[in-house]
Amino acid sequence: MIETVHVNLPGRAYDVVIGPGLLAEAGPRMTPFLRRPKVSIVTEENVAKLHLADLQKGLEDTGIASEALVLPAGEGTKSWPYLEQTVEWLLAQKVERGDIVVAFGGGVIGDLVGFAAATVRRGVRFVQIPTSLLAQVDSSVGGKTGINSPSGKNLIGAFHQPTLVLADTALLGTLTERDFLSGYGEVVKYGLLGDEDFFDWLEEAGPGLKGDGADMAARVWAVTRSVQMKADIVERDETEQGDRALLNLGHTFCHALEAATGYSDRLLHGEGVAIGCALAFEVSSRLGLCAQEAPSRVRAHLTAMGMKTDLADIPGDLPDAKALLALMGQDKKVVDGQLRFILARGIGEAFVTADVPADLVLDVLNDALAMR
Repeated sequence: MIETVHVNLPGRAYDVVIGPGLLAEAGPRMTPFLRRPKVSIVTEENVAKLHLADLQKGLEDTGIASEALVLPAGEGTKSWPYLEQTVEWLLAQKVERGDIVVAFGGGVIGDLVGFAAATVRRGVRFVQIPTSLLAQVDSSVGGKTGINSPSGKNLIGAFHQPTLVLADTALLGTLTERDFLSGYGEVVKYGLLGDEDFFDWLEEAGPGLKGDGADMAARVWAVTRSVQMKADIVERDETEQGDRALLNLGHTFCHALEAATGYSDRLLHGEGVAIGCALAFEVSSRLGLCAQEAPSRVRAHLTAMGMKTDLADIPGDLPDAKALLALMGQDKKVVDGQLRFILARGIGEAFVTADVPADLVLDVLNDALAMR
């Protein structure tokens, strides 16, 4: 049941290995890349309690020594103070360019540790062992690393590809349903942006992916298909000069909503992506780009999965439409001061455009806010 997706970047190629039981195999799978039998692990509190001992035991059985830094859980860790703490700890560990740093956790840890690895000694190698569905299907693949700023999400960072990604799908069984569904927001995004057949499959198989009785083979396929789609796009456009922006379907709205909610547990990233995808299809429909049924179909599937679908599903106060649009203006996809949107001509047919009237976006946001 183990699948491998090869990310074919000249001089920086690597494998994403997907399937259950990979945590126990981390030692043998990392050994070929080690110049000395020692790794430095950076993780967070929740993952450490559940899985750190197993990872370190497996490494020890392979003859690999390890030290671990355990950081607080949560989006707030993607910030300057914890980047500084991580970098100083790695330097104290006397990490060399030939060594490997292990990012062991969800997207927050992967982004933070990857950025630290990109900066320590002007770049050391790192291995991603993503423990959340969101990280397995998205943030651990493609080399985007970074931290948040008060001005916006992921505005500080670097492209730094991992040496290896080990996505152990058995670890997903320890996620809360909310965290699993947050990751599913990124899974469904792949079908919406470029593979209607995959979205069709998710409409049937999606509910069976969550919970204790989940079909592991289906989980492996969902992760593998998502990773393959991302790898194909990254190979064409590593540093997001064109096609890679498609991967941000839903994210322009999402990042504004995350900033508006203070990067807090009020809105998890994948929840924001799901709401953002629904809003992007609503904008597309009002522009006449896709059928009026498309936004309803997107929301229907998200609802069937038990996910957030609208601004009304976000607890607490939100800024007005003009303030949300201003937050969207901090998005990384802004070019020459003009905001680019990822819209769709239908399910699986996303494209990038800057030709979106601000008044229409305001109307969509005002209508969504009126439902709260």
